[in-house]
Formats: sequence, C-alpha cells, structure tokens
Amino acid sequence: MLAFGHLGRYFGRRFLGAVIVVFVSCVGLIALVDFLEQTRRFGDRDNAGFIKIMQLVLLRLPSFTEQLLPFAVLLGAMGTFLTFSRRLEFVIARSAGLSVWQFTGSSAVLALVIGILSVTVYNPLSASMKEQANKVEASILNSRMAALDTSATSAGVWLRQQSVDGQSVLQSRATANNGQRLLGVRIFSFDRDGKFIERVEAASAVLEEGNWVLSDVQVHSPASEPQEYDTYLVSTNLTAEQVRGRMASPDTLSFWTLPEAIEASQRAGLRSERYELQYQVLLARPLLLVTMVIIAAVVSLRMFRFGGVGKMIVGGVAAGFLLYVVARLAEELGESGIIYPAAAAWFPAVFGALMGCLVLLYQEDG
Repeated sequence: MLAFGHLGRYFGRRFLGAVIVVFVSCVGLIALVDFLEQTRRFGDRDNAGFIKIMQLVLLRLPSFTEQLLPFAVLLGAMGTFLTFSRRLEFVIARSAGLSVWQFTGSSAVLALVIGILSVTVYNPLSASMKEQANKVEASILNSRMAALDTSATSAGVWLRQQSVDGQSVLQSRATANNGQRLLGVRIFSFDRDGKFIERVEAASAVLEEGNWVLSDVQVHSPASEPQEYDTYLVSTNLTAEQVRGRMASPDTLSFWTLPEAIEASQRAGLRSERYELQYQVLLARPLLLVTMVIIAAVVSLRMFRFGGVGKMIVGGVAAGFLLYVVARLAEELGESGIIYPAAAAWFPAVFGALMGCLVLLYQEDG
C-alpha cells in the first residue's frame, strides 16, 4: 500500500509535524489561560505561590489537551493538505494515477496510531496527573477556612448518607484516592427524626469501615459552643465501592481501570453510565481522529487556482466544531441514560466518517 511507501511516508511526516505544531501551540495557549485563571482563584492565599500554581497548571494540562487532540489532528491535516494543494503536489500525485484514498492513507494510519497511543498511554498519564492536580488544589484549600467559605457553598461534591445515628449531608471541596479521601469537608448531621444535630467542618476525611475519620475538625452544635478536635468520627453505611461509584470522577480513572470501576459500580447497585460512557469514548477516539483526517481531506483537496480557499478553511473548522457539538450532546444523553453509552460514544465518529467518505467518493469518482 502507498500508505507505507516513500510518498506515503513523506505525506505522513508532513502531517505528523503539522499536528505536533498545532498541538504544542494550543497546549501553550491553554497553559497560559489556565495559569491566569488559577492565579485569579488562589492568588490571595498565602499557601498558593507561583510554584504551587504552576504545579497545578501543569498537572491539569494533560486532561485539557486530551479534549484538544481531535482538533489538533483536524487543523494539522487541513494545514498539510492545503500546503500540498498549493504546491501542486496533489496534482502530481493524481497525474501519476493515485487516488485520494492512497495519498491520504498515511495520514489516516498515523491518526489511528495517535489515537491508540493517546488512549493506552497518554490517558493513564492524564488521569494520574489529574488526580494529583486534585490533591494539589485540595492542599491549597486544605483547611477549615476552605470548608467555611460561604461563597463556595455550591462547589465541590455533595453526598447524602445514612448511618445508625441518622442521616447526614456531606460536602467536599475536592476528592482523592477515587473519592475515598475528601478535603475541605462540611457535614450536616440530623437525628432519626430529621432534627438538625450539628455541623462539622474538617480539613480532610478518610473512609474507614463504618466511619468517616475527620482530621482538624471544628464541630458546631445549637446547644453548645464550637468544639475543636484533632480527629472526629462520623458514622456511615457507605462502602468503598459505593463511594467510588458516587464521588470518583471519570477523568481521574485511566482507560485500564475503567472496566473495574464499571464492574464495581454495578456490583454496588449504582448507576455506571458515566464510567461506561468514558470507556466507550476512549475506545472510539482512534476512529474519531481518522474521521478528522477525512473531514480535512473533504475541505482541503480543492486546487488553489479554483479559489475559495478561505471558504474551505472555514468549512473545515465549522465541520469539526459541529462534530464536537454532536459528540457532546450525545455524551450528555448517554450519561443521563437516555441512550446507550456505546451508541452515544460511537455515533459521532461513525457518522462523521461515513459522511466524509461519501463526499470524497462524490468528489473523486462523481
């Protein structure tokens, strides 16, 4: 196949170089924007200096750039194909009897390889760094003052739990260890009759069998003055599997651990759609990147002397954005359980690939 021949390798090198340039440029822009945002959020905290904020930004970066990868492939492929068209290299390839499928094959193969590596290698690294970022962010907020921050009452994760003492509502500003360690914790406790008992503010909480073990605690009760404790126990009937199913974020679980999380959630009787969706989205990513190459070929193979280059570029970007919107909508429907997670994850990539191939067939073969 030409995809592995001399000309295919030449096209492939140019495509890979363009994707890397686009990806690195966008990563730098995202890092700058996120640094400014984190400086705005934490700049007034004594324990959030320049080094700490930079560490947080760098740890969060892979998670953001995973979402960016399809657009990097699309723009890289468009830039490569437009350059080939401007230099009449496609004209020479066509005059040699080569079809569009042959001289774009190497780019599609490389996109497939990039997709596989991003799922099997980059995603586990991204998930690990995202969890570390959560810990760094929690360390900045790791104080009772963070839990007492009334401006953040709606922030973080909320959880209702039952115990032998009654019900309680738990709020956490950040989670770690798949939700089994909480930071910036606030707990509202009620007795069995639903009467409010106390509000507990803690720097952190760790789940042990039958109890949350809180550290650096202040307890507020209507019947007494606030009391401070180094450690404090709040009973719970939640298990580790239930906590992970409710509080662990899918983007902190790697591709290799998602099947275990799905099985654990189902075993605990919890909804597993968000983990199933994340798993299927990762499985579909290689095809999505190939689809981006096909879309780039559709809008970029028109010869420059025919004009309309600007419209081609705008059309390619619009097509990629439309595919992204459809994918996000499908994911929302899949996460809510309206459609199957596998259908939600695979439909945009399959539909985009089929439509792109149909247009290419019409353009090339009439």
